[in-house]
Amino acid sequence: MKWIIRSIQLLPPVFLLLLESATVFGDEISPGIYRTPDERFENLPGYDFAPNYVMIDGYRVHYVDEGDAAADPVLMLHGEPTWSFLYRKMIPPVTEAGNRVIAPDLIGFGRSDKPASTDTHTYAFHVAAIKSLIEELDLRNITLVGQDWGSLIGLRVAAENPGRFARILIANGALPTGAGGPGPGFSNWLANVNRMNEAGDMPVGNIVGRNQGVDIVAAYDAPFPDPRYKAGPLVMPLLVPIQAEQPGAAENRAAWEVFSNWQKPFLTAFSDGDPVTAGGHRVFQERIPGARGQNHTTIEGAGHFLQETKGEELAEVVIQFIEDNPIQ
Repeated sequence: MKWIIRSIQLLPPVFLLLLESATVFGDEISPGIYRTPDERFENLPGYDFAPNYVMIDGYRVHYVDEGDAAADPVLMLHGEPTWSFLYRKMIPPVTEAGNRVIAPDLIGFGRSDKPASTDTHTYAFHVAAIKSLIEELDLRNITLVGQDWGSLIGLRVAAENPGRFARILIANGALPTGAGGPGPGFSNWLANVNRMNEAGDMPVGNIVGRNQGVDIVAAYDAPFPDPRYKAGPLVMPLLVPIQAEQPGAAENRAAWEVFSNWQKPFLTAFSDGDPVTAGGHRVFQERIPGARGQNHTTIEGAGHFLQETKGEELAEVVIQFIEDNPIQ
C-alpha cells in the first residue's frame, strides 16, 4: 500500500489534477451532465432488453426497441420518477402480438443522460426531446401509451404532430391547463415533493416499488447513484401547470383545441386506486370525439403506477385496442 501511495505522489501535477477530477465528479461526462454507469443496469429483474441510444441536443437518450422493426410502433412513455423499466411486463406481450415497442427514458431518467441543473428540465424541453426522438427514428402510425408525465409530454407531442399518430391510450394521465387548480391528491404529492426538494433528495425506489420487494426498489433506484443525478425527478412535479399562467398551460390549451376535433381512436385505461388522477378519465371521454364508442376500461386493484402492479393486464388492453382499431 505504501508504494502505491508513493507512486501517486510522484505523478506529475497534471495527472494528479485529472485523478482528483475523476474522484470528485465521478460520472460527470461534461460539466453538469451525469451518465449512470452501465453496471448499475445489469441483472435487473425482467429487464433484459438491449439498450439503444440516440443523441438529442447533446444528450445521450436511451430507448428500448423491441419487436418487428417493420411493424407500426407502440410508443410507451413513462412518467416521474420512473423509467422504461416500468414497462418491462408489457413489452413482451405487446411485441408477441406483432407490434414494435419503443420505450424511451426521458432525459434525466433511466439510462439517458442526466442534467444536474433543475433549470434544464422545463416542460418544453421534454416535449422537444421526445419530438426529436420520434423524428430521428422516423416513427409513423404511432400508438401512444402514456402515463403520468408520459401523458403530459406524449399528448403535447401528438397534438403538435398529429400526422405521426394513429391511436392514443392514456392510463393515469392528464393534460392540465391550470383551470381549477390541483386536486387534493396532487396537492398532497406536491407538499411531499417540496419537502424532498428542501432535503435535496428523493427516495425513488421506495416511491415506486416499495410494495414489490427489494429487487424492484433497487431497479428503480438504479439510474440514480446519488442525489446529483436526481434533478429530473425532483423538479418535474413542480412543472405541472396547475395555474393558468404557468409555463406549458397555454400550450396545453392549444393542444386541447386539437383534441376537441381528434377523430382517431382514443382510449382511457385508468386504475381504480390512484389518488392523483382519479376521475381524470372523464374529461378525455367527454371532450375527444375519437374516444366515443371505445371500450374504455378500469384496471382494478392498481395504484398510480399501474404498469408495475397490473402490467400484463394493461398490455392486453393495448393489444385489444390496436386490434379493434385497424389503421384505415
